[in-house]
Amino acid sequence: MTYEETLAYLENLSKFGINLGMDRIERLLELMQQPQRRFKTIHVTGTNGKGSTTAMLAAMLSASGIKTGMYTSPHLTDYPERMKINGQEITREAFAQALAYTSTFVEQMLTEGFEQPTEFEVLTAAAFYYFAAAGVEYAVIEVGLGGLLDSTNVIIPEISVITNVTLEHTDRCGSTIADVARHKAGIIKDGVPVVTAAKGEALAFIKQTAAEKGAKVYVKDEHFTGEFKGLANGRQLVAIEAGKFGKIEAELNLIGCHQVENSAVAVTTALILGANDTRITPQAVKAALAAVLWPGRFEIVPGTPVLIIDGAHNPDGARVLRQNLDQVFPGKDITFALGILRDKDVSGIICELIRPTDTVVTVQPLSYRAATPEEIAREIEARHVEAAATIESGIDRAKELAGAEGIVCVAGSLYLIGEARQIIFKK
Repeated sequence: MTYEETLAYLENLSKFGINLGMDRIERLLELMQQPQRRFKTIHVTGTNGKGSTTAMLAAMLSASGIKTGMYTSPHLTDYPERMKINGQEITREAFAQALAYTSTFVEQMLTEGFEQPTEFEVLTAAAFYYFAAAGVEYAVIEVGLGGLLDSTNVIIPEISVITNVTLEHTDRCGSTIADVARHKAGIIKDGVPVVTAAKGEALAFIKQTAAEKGAKVYVKDEHFTGEFKGLANGRQLVAIEAGKFGKIEAELNLIGCHQVENSAVAVTTALILGANDTRITPQAVKAALAAVLWPGRFEIVPGTPVLIIDGAHNPDGARVLRQNLDQVFPGKDITFALGILRDKDVSGIICELIRPTDTVVTVQPLSYRAATPEEIAREIEARHVEAAATIESGIDRAKELAGAEGIVCVAGSLYLIGEARQIIFKK
């Protein structure tokens, strides 16, 4: 298949939607001779922060001289973003080849009478094949949705990471914290250590599940801590203490209070691995933190006005985004270009993010699940609210309303952020 043919193939698969379960992915990987068993893995889930934590961990392993794969989702602009080795995206040619190879086994499954694998299942299998064929030693694997029934949950990792647990995907993971925690804790394997920043009821469930599986749990504020020490050189300074595994003070190239917690989780995970792999050193970890990139998450674009791009897409993410805006731009009113999916907690996101003194231009993310700008605008009480016809016109209008000395924040959905970045960086 060419890359264009691959995109058409994936678009056709997308019509099957999300269909949680393990039977299809397990059979597909069995036919492919279990490529995921040919390298070590770290498995990362959580409501928020799992992408940033995955990026930090992959950077730490790469900086240690370890050939490292990273699998994340969704992509912001293009599918190859989801599969990287040592920070480099898979080429379009290699992506097409991996999907073509995987598709032959999909066809074999169908002839056996199996149900059609979903788009995410096929992508996951293709990523495992790509990493195995390239000879990676480690791959950091981000869960797609939940954990328990996610396609990535076929791996037996060296260590499992659960960043945090709040309500999300309630249509698929359940309507209570306990329900969601059950899905997140589903990645815990027998005897495999767990690192988490979860709290309260979710933490209790994680501890219970880990105890049943004989898995040691390392908990933020019990076994490790992370502290914000200030801003310098466009980075934030963090101090992380991981008990017997050591402590690190470093510059972190990702801004925001939430990244202090994420970095504490990532550093502790790396130092635990480093207890058995001398290549993973504090020096390598510090170098990775100073250089790590994770676009679209409190990404600051200097200019007039200053732009912030953040994929906050649930109330907890919106709350953290507002905290970061207040910390980095104290006393400033914000002009938002805001787009939210209809199946998200629209009112909860708006309540956490928007203040009466703000200005808001609503836009429509590039998804069939998106709420219309008019629907979102009706939910908002702010100094000024208007709906825009397109993402580009909405960003332009937000910049105009903010003025040269203002602050514009593009937020509300990852399906908005990818298109917004293309618009912003082409100008």
